[in-house]
Amino acid sequence: MHIDVIIDSVCPWCYIGKRRLEHALALRPHLNPEINWHPFLLNPEMPSGGTDRTMHLIKKFGSEQRVGRIYGAIADAGLSVEIDFAFDMISRTPNSVDSHRLIALAQEHGVVDLMVETLFSAYFKHGEDIGDPRILVRLAEKCGIDSQLTEALLLSDEGISTIYDENSHTHRFGINGVPAYIFNDNWVISGAQEPQVLARMIDAAAVSDGAA
Repeated sequence: MHIDVIIDSVCPWCYIGKRRLEHALALRPHLNPEINWHPFLLNPEMPSGGTDRTMHLIKKFGSEQRVGRIYGAIADAGLSVEIDFAFDMISRTPNSVDSHRLIALAQEHGVVDLMVETLFSAYFKHGEDIGDPRILVRLAEKCGIDSQLTEALLLSDEGISTIYDENSHTHRFGINGVPAYIFNDNWVISGAQEPQVLARMIDAAAVSDGAA
């Protein structure tokens, strides 16, 4: 079973979606899926240094009251999968390109799931700026990736065009929101679906592939 998961590291629903996928896989313990993580840019025009989060969200959703309602609902959904969002600790919305480069590096080193979880936790639980290279180096080191290797990557342009190309390809594929999941290269579903829904998709993909 191959599962491609498309996320943005600054998307709270993607964090919820990661947990719900984990719960779905726990319902199918016989599977040993290969999971690959792919980038999506919710804010492709974001300045490299990020921007003030409050102003960004008001511009995006229209008013501070509406932002409060939306993120209150997200916080409630997070608690259902043991994520204690600390939105009040986040002062800036970062540019997520470098964090996606770090995820790709972690995929090469076999620690990608840990890296994705670490990024989500740092941003959404502790309000850390995951667009800051110094923070990314520390988080990568926490996942067992050599700090000099991470520094060299972030000081270069390596992988940047790939992130934008993958984001464009995803949109051309018809996926315009995240999280999104592709099972066995064929079965696609978007949104932070409930574990039971994802488990049924897994079953359908397995049957169509002759694996069940």
